Amino acid sequence: MNSNIFKAHIALLGANLIYGANYIIAKGIMPDKINPNAFVLIRLVCCVALFWGIKFIFVKEKVAREDFLRLALCGLLGAAANMLFFFHGINLTSPIDASIIMTATPVIVLIFSFIILKERITKKKLIGITIAGIGAIFLIIYGNKAAGTSSFLGNLFVFLNASCYGLYLVLVKTLKKKYNAITIISWMFLFGLLFVFPIAINDFRAVNFDAFSTNTYLVIGYVVLFTTFFAYLFNVYALNFVSPSVTSSYIYLQPVISFILVSVYAYILMKDEYAQDINLIKILSCLMVVIGVYIISKPPKKLA
Repeated sequence: MNSNIFKAHIALLGANLIYGANYIIAKGIMPDKINPNAFVLIRLVCCVALFWGIKFIFVKEKVAREDFLRLALCGLLGAAANMLFFFHGINLTSPIDASIIMTATPVIVLIFSFIILKERITKKKLIGITIAGIGAIFLIIYGNKAAGTSSFLGNLFVFLNASCYGLYLVLVKTLKKKYNAITIISWMFLFGLLFVFPIAINDFRAVNFDAFSTNTYLVIGYVVLFTTFFAYLFNVYALNFVSPSVTSSYIYLQPVISFILVSVYAYILMKDEYAQDINLIKILSCLMVVIGVYIISKPPKKLA
């Protein structure tokens, strides 16, 4: 393994460690310190500033007028709806449930690719979709009966988040062939901010910033700088040296990290509300989703 590929794998590991920790870290300050809508607005404002700063300095690239509609749609799905559904979902449900449901994103991408791009679905991929789909849907429904911090509505919101993000990944494919990734993400976050602003501005005004502790600011900083900014740059860097299938396979790490952190919160930090978040049903649901996504992602055997 050459040094660039090794660094790419380190970047992917770092990105998915960040994502895996985000489920429980972001949940920690909602809704007591901040409303999910206000949290999303803060995140988008900061991300627009960060990515447009990079674009102005390093990426001198103009966008054709005919592509703005698609960029706006990407902003609606990949930033606004995606973030709103995720933050409202994680506010209501277990970090473990959310991380398991999110691993179904490659399945959703495959389904939308079939519907929109007319990409063929093989029998093997259909089996993978079925297995992963059963695991994810069962977990969503089980959230209504599970003990701990699970929630049917929260699980449904996370699934809608994954669906919006999966549709965004399909729609953005043509743009990726024409523009630098920084250009796309800069415009996507800007349009996302425009969509979220009228929804979230009243919630933002209602935030009591005087009640924020150091921990609150650290959590917001983590979500903005690490989960959005650095994790995205790590993924972009990795894609220069490894295939998209390798990049997507690292999503399997996220439930593992979530399981570990919830266990730490429940049994070391004695956070009783998380004590019942880990059970056999969730582990089996996780395995079904992972197996299904593995079947879908596994490349076909080359003929000799």
